[in-house]
Amino acid sequence: MAHLNPHPAIAIQSGGITPTLLGQSPARIPTGGKIRAGIKVLTKKAAEQPKAKAIYDQGVAAGQSFDQIEHALAEALPNLKTPLVPRNVPWFTVRGQDFPNPEVAAQILAAYAEDRGEGRHLYRFPVVFPSDYWQTVMPHELAAWGMNDKHYWSQYSADGRVRHCMCHAPVPVDDTGRRTIRLFGGRKTVVREENNGLCEPEACREYQSRQCNLTGRFLFFIPGIRSISAFELHTNSFYAMNAAIQKFETVGFLRGGRISGFLDRQRTPFYLTKRLMEVAHIDEQGRAVRVPQWIIDLEAPVDVTALLRAARLYGRGLCRTGAI
Repeated sequence: MAHLNPHPAIAIQSGGITPTLLGQSPARIPTGGKIRAGIKVLTKKAAEQPKAKAIYDQGVAAGQSFDQIEHALAEALPNLKTPLVPRNVPWFTVRGQDFPNPEVAAQILAAYAEDRGEGRHLYRFPVVFPSDYWQTVMPHELAAWGMNDKHYWSQYSADGRVRHCMCHAPVPVDDTGRRTIRLFGGRKTVVREENNGLCEPEACREYQSRQCNLTGRFLFFIPGIRSISAFELHTNSFYAMNAAIQKFETVGFLRGGRISGFLDRQRTPFYLTKRLMEVAHIDEQGRAVRVPQWIIDLEAPVDVTALLRAARLYGRGLCRTGAI
């Protein structure tokens, strides 16, 4: 089985790590919009209040993000705690407010949304990845979030062998102790002191109390949608990410290490969709329970024999010379 902790990516395509004024780090892919894996709905208590229902319905109709709707609910009804809860659905959510240019959301829906009996939704759409390193196009970590930023997060050592628990360093003060020192490049990060600085979920109070969780995202472009920045799709599902790793590694093996771009000369892309799966988890009594969930699924609908032939020719240099 593939794991979520191999050696970290060190480059995008042929680029490598380059020392600069802002540090030495892997190249990162800029993003310009989010596609979300599900929806949020009013809790039973919130749905009983007409004002909450009106704010929710108006926000959904206006294409607002669920964060914006939740903020509007908190302002209008401050005594209503946690008014929205996630709901697992077979489609992806595309809202204008999740994009710098809301028209991009409309373009995605116009190109790839379909009606399967519950209105027009995005059930399946093509994607191409901009890097041959799956760690770059599917970054992930264990992270504990506060209201506005991360408190703790996992990070591997340079050799990829040790997983550390990181946190923000205290803001330094001057000799008087009354004035903070202006920092260049933002807040510094340090290894957390607890657990000897190691990320060990079984011994971590935040992980055991469900404050720290696995989080990841896919970074991709969508054929036919013009954007210089990539789009992102977040997921907290170990099953989705682990299955995607296996697909990436299989396709990379068949294509001589390449997962970027179209998969063959017929311009076949990957596809992101959802699949209903029986997912196992341990309940509060320690029992294994299986529940049905819609899980993000990465598809690669290609002719494997054609990929094998192309990989052999690529290895002999024939693809680069125009032989195929």
